[in-house]
Amino acid sequence: METTEDEAPVEAETVKPDSIDGEELPVSAVKASLESYREALANNDESTLVEIEKFLQSIEVEKNSLSNKVAALSEELSSERDRVLRISADFDNFRKRTERERLSLVSNAQGEVIENLLPILDNFERAKAQIKVETEGEEKINNSYQSIYKQFVEIMVSLGVVGVDTVGNPFDPLLHEAIMREDSTEFEESIILQEFRKGFKLGDRLLRPSMVKVSAGPGPAKPTDEVDSSASKEPAEEVDSSASKEETEEEPASE
Repeated sequence: METTEDEAPVEAETVKPDSIDGEELPVSAVKASLESYREALANNDESTLVEIEKFLQSIEVEKNSLSNKVAALSEELSSERDRVLRISADFDNFRKRTERERLSLVSNAQGEVIENLLPILDNFERAKAQIKVETEGEEKINNSYQSIYKQFVEIMVSLGVVGVDTVGNPFDPLLHEAIMREDSTEFEESIILQEFRKGFKLGDRLLRPSMVKVSAGPGPAKPTDEVDSSASKEPAEEVDSSASKEETEEEPASE
């Protein structure tokens, strides 16, 4: 019996809260506490029951504290994730905006340079229309001139410069500048009849509008009164001429 009395304190000592670290509480310790609690109930050991209940309550408090910490950390993590996503979106928008501004600056600078070159292209085309080749030497000069003109046009096209369509197309105030209007029975109203100066675009940007002549339609119709009066005059003239003939025929008879 002495042996059992010596072993009882050892078993009770294993369930004391002070002997267990709450932060690193092993599952075996909890199981041991529950087993001790069951034995204390069987033995009606009030002091041990109270001690184990306090220990289990401390575990519950620690569990709730850890749950609150986990919830707080999860909320903080979610908040940080949202902040990172916002920063990433802001940076992406900044990058896109910077790229658009860069392209806009390049396009504006390129457009200004091309606008200054357009008068040279106009002079090329005027000279091309006026040149009349008569000799072999003039033919060589003209070929050289046309070669330069062709290279100039190819460079413009490679930069994205395109001409504005005019003759036969509807007038567009955003692309064309009407300097003349003319009646036309061949073209409907607002159809472009003639181009005086070619317009150009750089992508979607208009470098300069085309100067054109626009159809005003077939024009006003002649009044019906004029047609009727001209038709009524012709029989009257015939009557007068026949009457004068009769008078001339009757004059010799009276003599």
